Amino acid sequence: MNQEDVFKKIVSHCKEYGFVFPSSEIYDGLGAVYDYGQNGVELKNNIKKYWWDSMTLLHDHIVGIDAAIFMHPAVWKASGHVDAFNDPLIDNRDSKKRYRADVLIEDHLAKMDEKIQKEIEKAARRFGDAFDERQFRATSARIIEQQARRDEVHARFAAALNASDFEALRQLIVDCEIVCPVSGTRNWTEVRQFNLMFATEMGSTSDGATKVYLRPETAQGIFVNFLNVQKTGRMKIPFGIAQIGKAFRNEIVARQFVFRMREFEQMEMQFFVRPGEELEWFARWKAFRMKWHRVLGLGDAKYRFHDHDKLAHYANAATDIEFEMPFGFKEVEGIHSRTDFDLSQHEKYSGKKIQYFDPELNASYTPYVIETSIGVDRMFLSLLVGAYCEEALEGGETRVVLKLPDVLAPVKLAVLPLVRKDGLPEKAAEILRLLRFDFRCQYDEKDSIGKRYRRQDAIGTPYCITVDHQTLDDGAVTIRYRDTMRQERVPVDRLHGIIAGKVSMSGLLYRLQQEQDETWKTV
Repeated sequence: MNQEDVFKKIVSHCKEYGFVFPSSEIYDGLGAVYDYGQNGVELKNNIKKYWWDSMTLLHDHIVGIDAAIFMHPAVWKASGHVDAFNDPLIDNRDSKKRYRADVLIEDHLAKMDEKIQKEIEKAARRFGDAFDERQFRATSARIIEQQARRDEVHARFAAALNASDFEALRQLIVDCEIVCPVSGTRNWTEVRQFNLMFATEMGSTSDGATKVYLRPETAQGIFVNFLNVQKTGRMKIPFGIAQIGKAFRNEIVARQFVFRMREFEQMEMQFFVRPGEELEWFARWKAFRMKWHRVLGLGDAKYRFHDHDKLAHYANAATDIEFEMPFGFKEVEGIHSRTDFDLSQHEKYSGKKIQYFDPELNASYTPYVIETSIGVDRMFLSLLVGAYCEEALEGGETRVVLKLPDVLAPVKLAVLPLVRKDGLPEKAAEILRLLRFDFRCQYDEKDSIGKRYRRQDAIGTPYCITVDHQTLDDGAVTIRYRDTMRQERVPVDRLHGIIAGKVSMSGLLYRLQQEQDETWKTV
């Protein structure tokens, strides 16, 4: 099955099992806006708790805030969003479709990489254990030629981005013979800028209204509250401020389900450090954030770093953590060294002194900032992509299962009476009452036990508890494990301990703490 078909199945699965619905669907929906259903909101909340606890519990020097969505319009002038928050857009005259020029070129580069990788995999099958990939890359005339073409395109792309040269971007699209995915033609317009911020008005009358913006990121709410948090919390450098919240961007080329939306949620942490120490802290946070993803067990090979070809105007270092989606490796999280740009800009525009007095240095300075910014929705999608499985069973049957990390699964366990009589539902309800306040549970008595197992597999429930006639005699139940389908007979009074040991957030954080301690020693 090709990856496009897999992605379509995941999107369909999300709607069928209550994870994600198109927004306002009864009115034919609203483009690039989605609602999270009963299972989706639980998974999303678990993601946010994992991130929040990993920031505020693992680090004594990180605290959280919740800033307002509406902010003074001068904030966005100071941050550069009013003048420079733009996407380079290009239209195809035949299909009338609009695209981001940079994304078209990035997709073309990804296809070139894929072509090279297929040549390498073909050679690896031909030569078997004797295959040396490094030597093959260095000696194969075909690979050398393909890599040289790819590197030339990449170099031109990076140069055009850094120079904001839209004519060069369009020429690269033409030279690479990139076609419109819809029309299949190369009839392109010029590249032009489009500001992504949503604007509205605040005020009781039209004459006295003030133009305000829906925030395009949550970071600025942290920067304008830097002094409030530092002074009231008596925070000492280095320290961080974390925030989870909604952001809004008028994406013209919104696509790929919840990967790129107009209303989305961010988890951001701004870490304030002494000037001159920022690159050391950048390396530490870069390593730790990758550990945060990989400890979930979706597979280390599914993640990679991608250093930016073009640094934002505020950054002196930047990298993305990318996850292998069905449509290629795509950014899930960004780590940036933002220098002192943001605090300095807000000091300039507000006229207020925004500095930190360092008692160890006996001097005041504007702190530098390391940012980690992760999209909740993109993280949600990466988990679904990594967890979605179709498995062939005996007898020709197939099961669809979400092998989500147990601690993040929307439902932790299901209690299932074998039949709806003989006192089994009552016993199941009694067991449910013992567990429901510590674990999110479901009760299901409809259809055969096999069909009920399949329903729980499809939403990622890691444990099913089956109550049968023997339970009434010996006080034991059958616990069935999602990933292996193995079944085990256990006493009811042991259930809480067994499940708690598997789904504990504290257990996951403890493992992450060990990873952090080891990583930060070597960075």
